[in-house]
Amino acid sequence: MSQRVPMTPESHQQLQEELKRLIRVERPKVVQDIAEARDHGDLSENAEYDAAKDRQGFIEGRIAELNGKISLAHVIDPSEIDSEKVVFGAKVKLFDTETEAEVSYQIVGEDEADIKQSKLSINSPVAKALIGHTIDDEVHIRVPSGIRVYEIIDIVYG
Repeated sequence: MSQRVPMTPESHQQLQEELKRLIRVERPKVVQDIAEARDHGDLSENAEYDAAKDRQGFIEGRIAELNGKISLAHVIDPSEIDSEKVVFGAKVKLFDTETEAEVSYQIVGEDEADIKQSKLSINSPVAKALIGHTIDDEVHIRVPSGIRVYEIIDIVYG
């Protein structure tokens, strides 16, 4: 049996909106495009038809993928979490003992991870190392450049 996948309400909503758009807008449009391309005659040399069929395949694949993700979703609202430990949804402020810089990350689901927005996948090595720790803990994290040592300064939910 497949394992439930944690995600924030925002990510769940985005997936549902994309699914709705694909089903209500994109799918009917590509069906219409295929019909129009068929009207142009010989399908063996019809680039418009081939492109529309390729697009249809992509749309149907994405719909199936989104349905799977939504069905496995375990929606967790960080604002409802009351924990002193780092868990899914936490916004964690860290002090890098080597560079003496502060960094902040939020631990999120796989689909919403974006390092530019300081959102780490719960499956990333850094997030895995932080899970379960509390404020003032020193965490040793193996990164490509070696071992980094961070001190947890703050943990916020919501």
